[in-house]
Amino acid sequence: MLHTNQPIGLPRKPEEEAMQMPKPSEADKDHFRTVMPSDPEVVIKPMFGNLGAFVNGNMFAGLFGSTIGVKLGDADREELEGTERTVPFGPAERPMGGYTGLPEVWNAEGDGDDARAKAWVAKAYSYVAGLPPKEPKASTPRPTKK
Repeated sequence: MLHTNQPIGLPRKPEEEAMQMPKPSEADKDHFRTVMPSDPEVVIKPMFGNLGAFVNGNMFAGLFGSTIGVKLGDADREELEGTERTVPFGPAERPMGGYTGLPEVWNAEGDGDDARAKAWVAKAYSYVAGLPPKEPKASTPRPTKK
């Protein structure tokens, strides 16, 4: 039997529709990797069809479609958002709190912007590397069959 909180026959509200998860192109993934710090502590792994960059188990940068998002301290985030054409990071319906999307125009303008993206990613890395390491999730033991 299907259980849902949505009464049968009523349309869903727009905010209840499935969030759109854009997929990055291979060029987007390559660009993301090129602006990451070359530090052995950086771990890049897939997340929901996109990519995330982690240090000590905490994400400091992510890729959502073609947008690179960074997690910064308050002062750096205010500076970035106050001086550049930043964008929300994540689904339009629910952007990720604490992350700022680097300006989309940087993707289109070319080589000089890689230096700016690398600088902000490096600030995000430094900020998140200073946070307490993320504790691994405790695994729930599976019931044994008798």
